[in-house]
Amino acid sequence: MKEKVEATLEQIRPYLIADGGDVELVDVSDGVVSVRLVGACGGCPMSTQTLKYGIERFLKEQLPEVKEVLAV
Repeated sequence: MKEKVEATLEQIRPYLIADGGDVELVDVSDGVVSVRLVGACGGCPMSTQTLKYGIERFLKEQLPEVKEVLAV
């Protein structure tokens, strides 16, 4: 499962990098994906929207076994 999540994050990563940020996969456990937003994304006031409406939505669409994405 962790490999699938990492591969899916690779599809999102160029958009985050274009804005000066990035995402790091920390852990996957029981359908809960833990990530760390870094760079410009780490301190951005819109990071919650990026996480929930961008990363989480995309991961759930691509991998139905993903239940939630959390920032750590």
